[in-house]
Amino acid sequence: MKISIVGAGSAVFSMSLVNDLCKLKGFSNSTVVLMDIDVTRLNAVFKLATRYAEETGANLKIEATESLEKALSDCDFVVNTAQVGGSQYIEKVRNVSEKYGYYRGIDVQEFNMVSNYYTISYFNQLKFFVDLAKLMEKLCPRAILLLVSNPVFEGANLISRCSSTKLVGFCHGYRGVFDLAQSLGLDEKKLDWQVAGFNHAIWLNRFFYDGEDGYELLDRWIEGGNLEGWKPRNPFDVQMSPAAIDMYRFYGMMPIGDTVRNGTWYYNKDFETKKRWYGEPWGGPDSDIGRRWLYDQLALGVELIKKFAQDESFSFKRFVNYFGPLLVTLPEDIRQTVEMLLDANRLSNEPVVQFIDSLVNGNVRRFVINVPNEGYIEGIPDGVFVEVPAVVDKDGWHVEKIEPKLSEKVLKFYLWPRMLRMEWALYAIMNGDKSALIEFLMRDPRTNSLEQAKNVIEEILNLSENLSMRKHYEKNLKFC
Repeated sequence: MKISIVGAGSAVFSMSLVNDLCKLKGFSNSTVVLMDIDVTRLNAVFKLATRYAEETGANLKIEATESLEKALSDCDFVVNTAQVGGSQYIEKVRNVSEKYGYYRGIDVQEFNMVSNYYTISYFNQLKFFVDLAKLMEKLCPRAILLLVSNPVFEGANLISRCSSTKLVGFCHGYRGVFDLAQSLGLDEKKLDWQVAGFNHAIWLNRFFYDGEDGYELLDRWIEGGNLEGWKPRNPFDVQMSPAAIDMYRFYGMMPIGDTVRNGTWYYNKDFETKKRWYGEPWGGPDSDIGRRWLYDQLALGVELIKKFAQDESFSFKRFVNYFGPLLVTLPEDIRQTVEMLLDANRLSNEPVVQFIDSLVNGNVRRFVINVPNEGYIEGIPDGVFVEVPAVVDKDGWHVEKIEPKLSEKVLKFYLWPRMLRMEWALYAIMNGDKSALIEFLMRDPRTNSLEQAKNVIEEILNLSENLSMRKHYEKNLKFC
């Protein structure tokens, strides 16, 4: 096989994929292409990946390139983890937005409160999604695109409407099920569970534990006063937060993973409100200090990766001897990645490589994937991408029957409004309709006047990074 990772300069994620590729025997003789336009980060990941493959004895050919065409040529699977403009662009747009009174940015909307899940100002990212898919049609028409980078919901739906490239979206937010189980003291191996919805909008529709109704166990946990003493371990520890429990009480089903962050303004109006619902001191990962915490962790990780890559004597096998005392001080994601790399039998929590292994080598596994709806979730139009559990084997992916159905409140008060926001964003970008962007903001409770909405859109369009976006909307260009 030839597997290309686009945006491979994201070291922790890329090394998680390399870990799985090296440890699963079905990838012997495969070629792995790391592609990124940031040469420094690309070379660092390439050096580490090459050393790791050598030390584990994996029969992999690892290549690095800045050329997207070279990466895609005759490829079997393309993993897109690229973030066009990086966090710098996201923060630049947020600063402009907040100047006009849009707390945390214009892309932060009800049911889409995740700080980097940009939809209406992320033209360059969404254009890259489509350009990549169209290039795959020419260079590797039978390849499957595995979409990891956000916004998966808008991105997957846009790609499917503009390209014939086969696509599956991924997110590890479903692992909130296991955080829930851990909080309740349950053995995850005894769980019978399902989640369903959209990306970053999934709900625990089925929850049984060793034959017992899991929701009764959750109710006992709440009634036992556990919520009163709840404190987050880090900004992302929100699965059992007051916001999650409040959403459960209203919708009748538990929100899972990033869904907890994607409520309404009721939980997100300002920093004090966020702290009340997502815990002190960060107020969740989508506040200013919660996001700063993440950036600090990522910056430390980048520096460590560069340091290891530049040290010609660095060895994964000798990592503990050289860096053992440092291990406990690493950010959690990086520490877990390092511990995984050092364990000869441990695979990552990222589903992408294991999905490929199941599809190609027939090792049957269960995944939560984003695929076009085909009656899987009643009340959602066919063709709209839904996030659902599926068993994957050599014959493809087989989506489970969603049983029991999602509650009426989940469908009508949450999924329908979220789907409409996706449709509004795609209508604007596919038609080059600036008036639709402005109308999108006129539905926003933070908008006090038409002038406010027009001015913030104009300033974002005039950012130096947005020359193509400005031309697209000024000339009412069709997207595909």
